[in-house]
Amino acid sequence: MKLTHAHGDRVDVLENGTRLLSYVYAPEAPFEAPKPYLHPLATLSGGVVTDYRPNDHRWHKGLQVTASHLSGQNLWGGNTYVHGEGYLELPEKVGSMSHEGFDEVRAEDKLAVIAERLTWRNHEGDAWADERRRIEAAVPDPASGAWHLTVSTAVTNRREEPLRFGSPTTEGREMAGYTGLFWRGPRAFRDGRVLTADGEGPEAMGTQSPWLALSGEFDGIDGHATVVFAHAPENDHTGENGTHPAHWFVRNDPFAAVAPSWAFFDELVLAPGDTLTRRYRVVIADGRPERESIAKYLAAQPW
Repeated sequence: MKLTHAHGDRVDVLENGTRLLSYVYAPEAPFEAPKPYLHPLATLSGGVVTDYRPNDHRWHKGLQVTASHLSGQNLWGGNTYVHGEGYLELPEKVGSMSHEGFDEVRAEDKLAVIAERLTWRNHEGDAWADERRRIEAAVPDPASGAWHLTVSTAVTNRREEPLRFGSPTTEGREMAGYTGLFWRGPRAFRDGRVLTADGEGPEAMGTQSPWLALSGEFDGIDGHATVVFAHAPENDHTGENGTHPAHWFVRNDPFAAVAPSWAFFDELVLAPGDTLTRRYRVVIADGRPERESIAKYLAAQPW
């Protein structure tokens, strides 16, 4: 595994000459809520499994950490959902997540690490939160046809009042609870197969499960790919131990998108000085594995 760093712009990770990911941290258009993102993400065979600035949502960029509704601000990008009025163009509400520096950027035999410091800012540029982010790309067994990311985030409230994480659903739009980690799949993955640990189909929207997978078939090249999203054990996604519960946002029509939402049905309130921590595994696999194969891969990889 190799890593190249174009300072001020991006970090690329390659495995046997195939670019598995680009982590882009240079800021982009203000209305798209500038923030780092992962695009392209590719399988070991080179098939790209992310989209970038699609014509329906220019602020969808690969895999991102986002906040669609944050104490009245929009760190998601684009139009803002307002109860009773729908989506409105409100640029004065669009904030950003600014790159502050890297603590670690390295690659070795089967692992690449990107550890970053960020500041979450409102539209005026005021610092609302500090984030520590860590991304680990691992290729445990190339013969398996799969590799994975481990994405860790710790967001600390810097304000003197609570930060309120919400979503369009907490603002009144049914079954649109997207916020937090968000993936936009390529256009060809529309109508892709959705699997969870115990279910199948887009009916997984708003449900809870330790993992969710979406498989699609490429345009341009032969074959399928599957992207799997899994909660780390400490996420307590059901909320049984007091953690704010997580629910899946998933669509395969009119486009492919997945988010293990931080605030699907109810707001998540972060007190001043408190830290919100979440960790996820994102598996990128060639092919269209069945539920049993996905579960076996996830069980075999230590956290």
